[in-house]
Amino acid sequence: MAEPCDLTAVEARRLIGHKRLAPSELLASCIARIETVDHAVNAMVARDFDRAGVAAKAADAAVARGDELPPLHGLPIGIKDLQETEGLRTTFGSAIYRDHIPAADERLVAAVREAGAIVVGKTNTPEFGAGANTRNAVYGATGNPFDPTRSAAGSSGGSAVALATGMVPICSGSDTGGSLRNPAAFSGIVGFRPTPGLVANERRGLGWNNLSVAGPMARTVPDLCLLLSAMVSDDARDPLATTVHGRTIRRPSDYAVPARVDLSSLRVAITPDFGFAPTERHIAEVFAEKTGLFRHVFARTGDATPDCAGADEAFEVLRAVGVLASHLERVRSRPQDVGPNVHANVEEGLRYSATDVARAHSLQTAMYRRWQAFFQNWDVILTPSITISPRPWRELYPAEIDGKPTRTYFHWLALAYAVTLPGHPAVSLPVGLDRHGMPFGLQIVGPRGGDALVLSVAAELEALLAGDQRTARPAPDLARLKAASPISEMPGFLGFD
Repeated sequence: MAEPCDLTAVEARRLIGHKRLAPSELLASCIARIETVDHAVNAMVARDFDRAGVAAKAADAAVARGDELPPLHGLPIGIKDLQETEGLRTTFGSAIYRDHIPAADERLVAAVREAGAIVVGKTNTPEFGAGANTRNAVYGATGNPFDPTRSAAGSSGGSAVALATGMVPICSGSDTGGSLRNPAAFSGIVGFRPTPGLVANERRGLGWNNLSVAGPMARTVPDLCLLLSAMVSDDARDPLATTVHGRTIRRPSDYAVPARVDLSSLRVAITPDFGFAPTERHIAEVFAEKTGLFRHVFARTGDATPDCAGADEAFEVLRAVGVLASHLERVRSRPQDVGPNVHANVEEGLRYSATDVARAHSLQTAMYRRWQAFFQNWDVILTPSITISPRPWRELYPAEIDGKPTRTYFHWLALAYAVTLPGHPAVSLPVGLDRHGMPFGLQIVGPRGGDALVLSVAAELEALLAGDQRTARPAPDLARLKAASPISEMPGFLGFD
């Protein structure tokens, strides 16, 4: 019989509503799993077990009274350590905030609590989310659940690993250059980058910049949709959460359950690299093998890509501008307490002129318009989620792929930031293992504003592929993790060396 912590969020919530599973029982199972395997992977870095226990007992009482239960009632959740939690240490992976305890929840955290979720703890992240290798000088490295010596990607690496190992059924994350999708791919779970503004974010430093979004992570698409329904919001504090006065535009009910879609009606473009991403030959070949197993189910497929000319330049400049706005003062006043990725982006940002920034915005806009023309002929795009198979986390970032140098410390994320720039929604869906026995992620990209469509396609593919071991969601070996030595004993665990 499955442990309660291994239930899907949808099934656990159903059992809670039918009085067949107590929230306190589910929480106890999640805590036991954390205590059993987290030493091997270091995903749940700040824990709030005592307050979670109080919340679970209150959730038990609400069920016993027959109260109307909110959608996430009694579901334990992990919150990414970039998101502020009242009374619970929030470090942003930075030594500067090692002892920071927020006085209030940020909007997303307050929303999931209001929907009934119980915050169990904080999940690990790179320093300020900079980079896609989850390691920092506060909590150290997070290991991949399929091999703790390898990277969990990032920056939502802790959330992805917590989900893959059954520590919690749902987690929050955020995404600039793929931080919801990349770790989902590396750990074999589902991560969704929504359209900017769908999940309102009042803490975005550059409010009109569409690069950074918050979003949900889960083990299955229906679980992810359940969590997303609690996150969506019309919120005037986020200028990208545009609305119509007097009307509710973002309705939770629109996302709570993925709608059915007929895969045989879809026109699907397939590309291993968007024409420019440095995709590892091994990943391109695995992608071809995986899609070859199911591309016949669509109305039409084609090897095609939107024109992404200028994507590298635009992302490099706009990302650096965002980091400059957020971290310049920290680098100047406390350089010894800031890691190499943040230093590199601030130094890069200082080299750019207003002309460079204007050109980057122009390139982004031109790319966006080419994408709109492309989607007149295609419904969704399929790509690998990430360019490489997981490598050792001791490698701060891949300096080369197939023997060719990468442009920057985030160039290996090009499959993700190609989608970030035009602002389209995308989900990473686990599709079996690659040739190295590590999880393989399929990125499904939708049209402008096509969040519901992307999730529907992902849900249909998830159900279709679940019966074939070559394409079903993989699961890590929990017994092996339980018996593993602590990751904290590995050389280079703490810091950036």
